[in-house]
Amino acid sequence: MAGAVGGQSGGNHATGKNVTLVLCLVFAVFFILAGVTNINDALVRKFQLMFQLTHGEASLVQFAFFISYALFSIPAGLLLKRIGFMRGFMLAFLIIAAAALLFIPAASSGAYINFLGALFLIGGGITLLQVAMNPLVTTLGPPETSHSRLTFAQMFNSLGAFLIVTFGAQYILGESKEIDVESATQAEMTAFRVSEAVVVTDLYIALAIAMVLIAGLFFIFRKALDSAEVEDVKTEGLIKLFLNDKRLQFGALCIFVYVGAEVAIGTFLIAYLAEERVMGLADKDAAWFLSFYWGGALIGRFVGAFLLRLFNPSKVLLTFAAIAISLIAISAFTSGNLSGYTLTMVGLFNSIMFPTIFSLATEGMKADKASQASGILATAIVGGALVPWIYGSFSDITSLTTALMIPVICYAIIGYYGIYTNKKRAMA
Repeated sequence: MAGAVGGQSGGNHATGKNVTLVLCLVFAVFFILAGVTNINDALVRKFQLMFQLTHGEASLVQFAFFISYALFSIPAGLLLKRIGFMRGFMLAFLIIAAAALLFIPAASSGAYINFLGALFLIGGGITLLQVAMNPLVTTLGPPETSHSRLTFAQMFNSLGAFLIVTFGAQYILGESKEIDVESATQAEMTAFRVSEAVVVTDLYIALAIAMVLIAGLFFIFRKALDSAEVEDVKTEGLIKLFLNDKRLQFGALCIFVYVGAEVAIGTFLIAYLAEERVMGLADKDAAWFLSFYWGGALIGRFVGAFLLRLFNPSKVLLTFAAIAISLIAISAFTSGNLSGYTLTMVGLFNSIMFPTIFSLATEGMKADKASQASGILATAIVGGALVPWIYGSFSDITSLTTALMIPVICYAIIGYYGIYTNKKRAMA
């Protein structure tokens, strides 16, 4: 998923000899958090097999994680203004570290809900970091180069998603054991779940250690942020802005459905590729396609950035949405390798959607309004919680193939937004 844009922009620009090092640390955070977010796709499959879950029940992994964006995005902005970047970063790192360590008692209990609770808290810590990171990047250096720094940071975001999903998914799904659910006793099922949870626990212990180490590095070089101020998060007029701006309303809906569609496809891609109609792959082999799905976003960022310089962004958005729909349709109505490859390729055309929708939704706004609008758009990332649940629940009633109509509807909405904003730009 594209990195979320915070609800406020940075104030004074930080200077000093340690700024470059802090900026490198921020890039490292972008890298890690993208991987932590997208590794949930492998967790969905792992927990589905561990707890014998339906697709709808398994999608609660994404629900627990992404619901944090709806609950914490605006409060996180208010908190940052009160405590500043440094304390905000430190608090977020420690929240994530503590939540990651909750995987230890969750694994011992063998209870699915305990894992969901830990993921919810990790999502809260990541929301705080996401709200802080983009505006902080703009303060760490000259204002005239802020755009290039943000672009570079987003590259690390995509790279982290690709590499961590590639190796993390292989680790999580690589050595799964099997058990006869029908004949196993309750004690045997609990022992099986505790055993299977070890690889997940080890991964999140490593995450906790990484968060504590990064928190320590930020503390050591805290003086580099002395002059970086968080601008006020203005909640006054926020609702009025949203209710009176149809373009913003539509843009928020598109962020909602874009994140939802992207996450939904990633969430169930492994299960989809495992179906005999598609490719009949083992989970470990299907995990490679999951990494290609997220890797496509990395490649698409470079290609998309070039295309957006040459062509109308509304038309590029419409074209990419139309191609995504076409690929899903081909996947649904074919079988074998073609079905698997085409759905995986949707990741390539997801690449430019978040930043393009965001820029079209805030185009022409004054700085104070754009800051408020960005908070609204960041909150709409909650689509990553709801759309996968709808997809999973619908697939339980029908099938994973039939449920592909859910992301098709999402991309159709995005495509129409391209038409809508193109008309608005022509009338301006």
